[in-house]
Amino acid sequence: MKLYENGAYLVKGKEIVPESPEAAAAVKSMTGEEITVAEAKKNTIAYGILKEHNTSGNMEKLQIKFDKLTSHDITFVGIIQTARASGLEKFPIPYVLTNCHNSLCAVGGTINEDDHMFGLTCAKRYGGIYVPPHQAVIHQFAREMLAGAGKMILGSDSHTRYGALGTMAVGEGGPELVKQLLNKTYDIDMPKVVGIYLTGAPMKGVGPQDIALAIIGEVFGNGFVKNKVMEFVGPGVSNLSVDFRIGVDVMTTETTCLSSIWRTDDKVKEFYDIHGRVEEYEELNPQDVAYYDSFIEIDLSQIKPMIAMPFHPSNTYTIEELNENLMDILDDCEKRAEVSFDGKVKLDLKSKVRNGKLYVDQGIIAGCAGGGFENICDAADILKGRSIGADEFTLSVYPASTPIYMELIKNGAVANLMATGAIVKTAFCGPCFGAGDTPANNAFSIRHSTRNFPNREGSKVQNGQISSVALMDARSIAATAANKGYLTAATEIDANYSKPKYFFDKTIYENRVFDSKGVADPSVEIQFGPNIKDWPAMSALPKNLVLKVVSEIHDPVTTTDELIPSGETSSFRSNPLGLAEFALSRKDPEYVGRAKAIQKAQKAIEAGECAKAAFEEIEPVMSAIKKAFPEKDFHDGNVVENIGFGSTIFAVKPGDGSAREQAASCQKVLGGWANIANEYATKRYRSNLINWGMLPFLIEEGELPFKNLDYLFIPDIRDAVAEGKTEIEAYVVKDDALTPFTLKMGALTEDEKDIILKGCLINYYRG
Repeated sequence: MKLYENGAYLVKGKEIVPESPEAAAAVKSMTGEEITVAEAKKNTIAYGILKEHNTSGNMEKLQIKFDKLTSHDITFVGIIQTARASGLEKFPIPYVLTNCHNSLCAVGGTINEDDHMFGLTCAKRYGGIYVPPHQAVIHQFAREMLAGAGKMILGSDSHTRYGALGTMAVGEGGPELVKQLLNKTYDIDMPKVVGIYLTGAPMKGVGPQDIALAIIGEVFGNGFVKNKVMEFVGPGVSNLSVDFRIGVDVMTTETTCLSSIWRTDDKVKEFYDIHGRVEEYEELNPQDVAYYDSFIEIDLSQIKPMIAMPFHPSNTYTIEELNENLMDILDDCEKRAEVSFDGKVKLDLKSKVRNGKLYVDQGIIAGCAGGGFENICDAADILKGRSIGADEFTLSVYPASTPIYMELIKNGAVANLMATGAIVKTAFCGPCFGAGDTPANNAFSIRHSTRNFPNREGSKVQNGQISSVALMDARSIAATAANKGYLTAATEIDANYSKPKYFFDKTIYENRVFDSKGVADPSVEIQFGPNIKDWPAMSALPKNLVLKVVSEIHDPVTTTDELIPSGETSSFRSNPLGLAEFALSRKDPEYVGRAKAIQKAQKAIEAGECAKAAFEEIEPVMSAIKKAFPEKDFHDGNVVENIGFGSTIFAVKPGDGSAREQAASCQKVLGGWANIANEYATKRYRSNLINWGMLPFLIEEGELPFKNLDYLFIPDIRDAVAEGKTEIEAYVVKDDALTPFTLKMGALTEDEKDIILKGCLINYYRG
């Protein structure tokens, strides 16, 4: 794999000309035409699609209108509730509500099925599409029924990626979907485009997860594709089946790119034809001379079976390398876990080594990444006639949709798998976020799913429970199962891959999926359960802010799962205050109590009462501030427009992972006014903060000027936001003195300024 940091031309889809003083002349000699970098940048597939969907008239400042929207049952209730509070009357474009996260309805009484009935009645009232539980995971339904070449789809799940089908798709927090539902736009600067040039063909036994993990391992740590569009080109694309391309594409989310797009060919046309939608096909290729801001060259034939060890998809090794350096790599993983978990619980992977081999407790092939037809067929071929054994090792397989499941039954793959001792289950995203197949304490699970962050497999570190996940391809998981749980690369198994043809039967969707065909019925009453709550009222940004630092996190990256855990907490996604009780619960159990304490002062002034009387701890803080700023009239902390009280957290790099808005909204409903970070892991997390009226502060790397539990004073913050200042004067308030320091804030659009000033997106749309 070769990275070209300074960009490159791609000529006629085949010749790479790296950026250099001689590059333009070289391109001219090859084509006979002179072309500037600016002109050649317009010739990528990504540029053409973005131009088609941009409404601003300015390709540097995009205002995108998407063709379709999609959400699942952890996010759609909050999105629709926000849109309803902001004036929603009808879904203006197709909006699909799938039910693939809370499908089990196993905990919390009626509340999960209440969410589903809310979704069904909203689809009827506002003119949407409702996919019942167990029918399909969100992204497989989108591939089968929504995607179209040259189209754009916005989803409230971070793995919204349909680039292999010629669809530019973006995963964002819920408020960005609210904007589309209210006929507003998705506003971003023109993203940079990275060319991913594929050559060769994968060796036998190598699957899409292997290719994806190899890419993630190269580009995550250095931010090579962060917030950019990955454009897959080159002759190697044609050597991959569409299912294979989809398996690579869905994992591009783990690189922290913004979106992805692939060139299309007759194989993609066949995919649309199989699914009865051949009219959605269009051949997409970069034009004769295209320029990419950076470039990656990948020889597919050189990639070996991979494994991403705990606790990140970028912690990658070849399986061969892991087996050759087993104890050293396991020791490194244990040491990383010791830091990540602050020594609260001990991860013991070295005890998994038996007779020099790594024993695995569990294998799972599931979801939008692993549950594809080809993945499961190949796994079934590897396991045919074998046994997974009667020891600890278990294997669960979740086809990504009922049509896939039906075809696997018809061609015998399900029977072959179940005969080995494997269990084949319905379409469900649970194993990806800790709500299904939770392993035993200290168990080691290998999964063809999307993530292996801490806690996503069901760990509760605060209760002393820890297990861990490694990501692998379905083929190597099957090879490990065939070896009764001992880690084995698929290339070590001499399997006969039958490669059966896929036949799509949409009958089950026609019988079970509600499709309004875009017709709204305002007479339908929305069905609410007792757990579905409205968002609490939120104040506008005050003139001055007093913030208490209530959590300080120094991990290199903080995931959204650590900000708001997944798993069993998903039952409370429709209850903002109920869910907020879980915020940072697995990272900093003291956070919620501390945030609520300082929030008492804010609630007091919102009620027209004295903040100091409600929370006496702020009296010496206000005394020191008044001494330093005698000219300011704080009205003794009882005028809400004049001063605000609340909390903030510091994290080095927060927001990696899920698009879930609740990572920000839970902080907001607990009185959070800001995050402070060295950088934000993803664009979508920063957007979530802004859309919930929180300030996305930045601070230079190095020793912090404040510590956990310190108070910060930020004078004239409202004016600073309104004026678009990127450097903000702030003070640490301690020992009756104020110590100045500087906070930074990246540029905000005019709408983003207004959202923060008004306190949140709901207030912004209410006017």
